[in-house]
Amino acid sequence: MSVGPWPRSRAKPETIRFRTWPLVAGGLPLLALLALPLLALIFKIPPASFAQSLRDAATLKAITLSLRTSLVTVLIVVLSGTPLAYLLARRRGPPVPALEILLDLPTVLPPAVAGLALLMAFGRRGLFGAGLAALGIQLPFTAAAVVMAQTFVAAPYYIKSAALGLSGVSRELEEAAALDGATPAEAFRHVTLPLAWHGLMGGVALCWARALGEFGATIIFAGNLPGRTQTMPLAVYLGFEVDLTRALTLGAILLAISFVILMAVRTILRGYAGEAT
Repeated sequence: MSVGPWPRSRAKPETIRFRTWPLVAGGLPLLALLALPLLALIFKIPPASFAQSLRDAATLKAITLSLRTSLVTVLIVVLSGTPLAYLLARRRGPPVPALEILLDLPTVLPPAVAGLALLMAFGRRGLFGAGLAALGIQLPFTAAAVVMAQTFVAAPYYIKSAALGLSGVSRELEEAAALDGATPAEAFRHVTLPLAWHGLMGGVALCWARALGEFGATIIFAGNLPGRTQTMPLAVYLGFEVDLTRALTLGAILLAISFVILMAVRTILRGYAGEAT
C-alpha cells in the first residue's frame, strides 16, 4: 500500500493562520502607493484656499452637475440593468456569453475610445445623427450626453455585481414562493431581492463612484463646457492647467464623496447582515 506525502488523520485539521504583521509588511509597498497620494492630495490644500475655491461659482456648478448626472445614471442603470443582471444569473445559452462580453467591453475599452464610439453613434455625423436631427434632438455637448457617457462606462459595474448577488440566491426558495402562490414579480421582490441585497448595493456603490469619476468618454462626447457639461473630473483637468488650488479642491471633494459612498454602503450592509443573523 502506497503512502501519500502527507500523513492522514481522522482528527479535524487545524486552520493555518498567518500573523497579521507579516501580512501587512508584505503588502506595505502597495499600501503606501495607495495611501500616500491620497494623503498628499488632502494636505496640499491650504484651508483658506479650499474655502475660497468652494465658494467659486464654476466649482459649485461642476459639483452640482456631477451629483445630478451621476444620480440619474445610477437610477437608469438600476432600473434597466437589474433585469439584465437577473438574466445573467438565471439563464444559460448562446446569448448569455455574448451578453457577458458586451457588458465587459466598456470596462476594458480606453475611456477615450468609448467617447469616440458614442460620438460616432449619436453625433451630428454619426450613425443615428441624421435621424435624431430630424426629430430635433441633439445629444452631443449636452447634459444628456454626460449621462450617456457615464452610463456607458458605469453600467457594467452594477450589472456584474448584481448578477453575482442574484446568482447566490437558491432557486429552490423562488420555487417555494411560487408554490405558495407568489407571482414571479412577488417572488423577486420578497425573496430574491432581500437575499441579493449585498450584491445590489455593492453594484450601486461601484456604479455611482465610476460615474462620478468618469472623464475620457465625457470630454469627447459631451465636451468641457463650464456650467453645461463640465463635471468635477473635467474641472479638475482644466483647473490643473489654470488654477491648481481649484483642481485640488475638486479632487479632495471627489475623494470625500467616494469615501462617504463606500462607508455608507458598508454600514448598510453590516446592518443588514446583523439583522439577517
